[in-house]
Parts: sequence; C-alpha cells; structure tokens
Amino acid sequence: MRSFNPIKPVSLATLTLTLCAALAGCATSGGLHPTGTTLDARSLKSQQSFADVPLSPTAWPAQDWWIGFGDPQLTQLIDEALKNNPTLAEAQARAKQAQAVADSVDAARAPQAELDAAAEGARLSEKDPLYPSYALGSFAWAKSVTAGFSWDLDLWGGKRDAWEAALGRSRAAEIDAYAARIELSVNVARAYVHLGYAFALRDVADGELQRSGQTLTLTRRLFEGGLGTSQQLEFADAEVASAEQQKAQADRDIDAARSSLSVLLGQGPDRGLSITQPHMLESGQIALPDQLNVDLLGRRADLVAARWQVEAASKDIKAAKTQFLPNISLSAMAGFVAVGDRTNVFQLPARTYSVGPALSLPIFDGGQRRANLAGADARYDEAVARYNSLLISAVNDVSDLVSALSSVHTQIELEKRAKQDAQKSWQDAMSAYKGGVSGPLTPLASRQQLLAADQRLAALQSQQADLSIRLIDALGGGYGANASSSVQPKVSAQ
Repeated sequence: MRSFNPIKPVSLATLTLTLCAALAGCATSGGLHPTGTTLDARSLKSQQSFADVPLSPTAWPAQDWWIGFGDPQLTQLIDEALKNNPTLAEAQARAKQAQAVADSVDAARAPQAELDAAAEGARLSEKDPLYPSYALGSFAWAKSVTAGFSWDLDLWGGKRDAWEAALGRSRAAEIDAYAARIELSVNVARAYVHLGYAFALRDVADGELQRSGQTLTLTRRLFEGGLGTSQQLEFADAEVASAEQQKAQADRDIDAARSSLSVLLGQGPDRGLSITQPHMLESGQIALPDQLNVDLLGRRADLVAARWQVEAASKDIKAAKTQFLPNISLSAMAGFVAVGDRTNVFQLPARTYSVGPALSLPIFDGGQRRANLAGADARYDEAVARYNSLLISAVNDVSDLVSALSSVHTQIELEKRAKQDAQKSWQDAMSAYKGGVSGPLTPLASRQQLLAADQRLAALQSQQADLSIRLIDALGGGYGANASSSVQPKVSAQ
C-alpha cells in the first residue's frame, strides 16, 4: 500500500525570501526625476528699467479697461465681440471639454456598481454540458439578473493624482478661455485705433488733394501766361496724382480696418460699414504697479494657465510613480441565472455570486513603466521651460512697452511744436499773400508743410494709443483674483 505524504507548509522565512527576491526584480523608478525648476519672479531684475516710472498699487488695468478711453462706440464694439466671436466660443468649448475629462477621471476613482438583466433564446445542443438536461435539444430562454460591484482601492493615491492633473489642465483651459476674452478685446481696440489712423490719413490726403489741385490750377495759369515752365506744370500735376494715390490708399485702409472689425465682431462685412470715424484715443500718464514682477504672476492669464500646466505635470509624475507599487482591487457579483421557458429566475436555487479580490504587483514589463515616468518627467520639464519663458517675456514686454511709450510721448511733444511752427509759417504766408507781398504759391507751399506735420502727428498718436493698449494687455488686461473662479496653483517641486 502506497504511503501518503502530506505537503509540508512553507516556512515564513522561505516566503519572506521569495517575496524579497520578487521585489528585487520588480520594475523600479530609481534614477528617474525631472530637472526643470520654475523661476522666481524676484530674480528678474527690473529696478533700473522702471526707475523713472511712477509706481502705484492701483495701476493694474480694470476688467473693463476700454471704458477708460471714453469712446462709447469702442465700448459697444468690444461688448458685441465678446458676445458673438466664434473664436471665443471655441475657447469656451475647449474649457468645457477639459472639465468633462476631469470629471470622467474623478468618476473612475469611485466604486462602480451596475445592474444587468438579460434574456437570450436559443436552441441548445444536446451535447452542451453547461445547461440542464431538461433543456437540451430544444429551444429555451436563458434569463439572468445580476448586480456587479468593483473598486480599485488606489492605495498610493495614483488615481487621485491623475484626477488632480486633469483638474489642473481643466483650470488652465478655463483661464485660457478668459485669456481669449482679453485677447479679443485687445484686438478689437487695436483694430479700432488702426481705423482711426486710416481716417486721419484720409483727412490729410483730402487736404493735400485740395492744396495740390489749387497749386496745379495756379501753375497752369502761370504757364499759359508765359510766366511758368512745363517742368513746373508737370511737377504740380505729379503732386495731384500722388495726393489721389494717398487718398485711394487711405480709403483701402479704412475698408481693411472695418473688415477686420467685422470678423472680430463675428458679423458680415456690412457690419463694418456702419462703424463711424473714431476719435483718436487719448492715453493717460504712464504708471506701473508696485511689486510688478511678483504680482504679475497672478495678473497675467497666460502665466496663471502655465503654472496650472506645471502643477498638472507634477501630478502626472506622482501618478506614474504609483504604477511601480502593488495595488489591491475588489470585485463582486450576485444575482440569478436560470434556463428554461417555465423556470422562474427569481428563486433560491437560481442564485449565483462571486467575489474577486485581486493583488497586482509589477515585476517585469520590459521598461514600459520607466518609459511612462520618463515621459512624465520630460513633460514637466517642458511645462516649466514654457512657464519660465512666459515669465521672462512678460516682464521684458512691460519694460519694452514702457520705454516705447516714453519715447513716443517725447516725439509727440516735439511734433506738436513742429506743427505749431508750420501753422505759424502758413499763417504768415497767407498774410503776406493777402498784403500783396508774395504770390499765391507761397502759402500753398507752407500748407504742404502743415499737412505733413498733421500726418506725422496722427501716426505718432495712433502709435501711442496702440502701445497703451498693448501695455494693458501686458499687465494682464484686467485679469485678477476675481476674474476667474480658479484658485492660484502652488507649483510643487519634484
């Protein structure tokens, strides 16, 4: 008779050694880490660049900054654009999509339960061992009512980190949508300034066309009276042609500016035709907020969105690291299953249930988890580099615009003086002509200098208004703590 040898229980020491050996061969995240570091705004020195600029804590732009220009038509145009522009609607749709993704990732963290009921009719094979004998060889209904439950315990918080990463990207998309509103208002205002400049150029061209036409008439009379030359006549005619070309170009610039505004308003080209000649927008005295570098982090929508992207990337790294750790999941099923036309599915013998706790431990994956973590590290470094680049550009943009505004302001004062001199010269020439001291061509020549001064001054004033709007944009365009419901991100170091 053969003897029975029971299986000897595995000792605790053997089990421990086996587990240690398995863990030693597990996939590991060792040696992988990001290298990017976010810049401290205080490290970007700007004291000398802003030494001569007045500082005030109230110098930040208001959310409705365009009202400060005092042009009701501009206010109406921006309000209309914010309601109808398709690009703005597209940015808002992207924000909603990002929020939906975050909600989906969050839902996956919760326990999942489902209820299924099904009925399937089929002729059962006489050789099918899965069904009762009374149903074999005939057509029968298989009926089931089951309830299922599953839950990934997320022991190390990886799913929570993935949700927080998706939530960070959702907040970044929300702020990007607000940034699109700022960009739209800025673009409308800049197009409006360009329209005003085009009208100013046409006014100058109209004046020049009138002046050159009078000059041509007088020159032709002198030529016909034998007091002028053909060269003088040809030169006067060329001035008329040049003035007509300038007027045609100004008309085209007006049409182009109106067309640009129609696009920004989300309307057809006829909408632009109803926009009347703007008044030249007057900009106030240059002033900057104190603590500009630090406070700019919360006032520029693009910087806040970039910080959320950095925070989201840091959460991706944490989520990727948890993939190297063991995890436990639970699943269960209970219900009723019965086969046969006359069989009641809701009876005790038809009950069925299962329980499935599971432990997963990554050991060998061919380097897939390390590759995923390395990719997350690289995306973090990319987000940090983008944020640092935006921060550097933001501070330098403000500095460059302040310098440009200061220069244009000085040029405007000088050009105003030049215009006053040209005005005085033209008035003196007219007085001399009326007194019979000089001929009729002298005041017309002086008038040309005055028109040239008007053109240069219009260009400088237009440039000043455009730079002022760009400075408002560089200072955040009215974005701030109350502009968005999203809290400010705190970038965590890896």
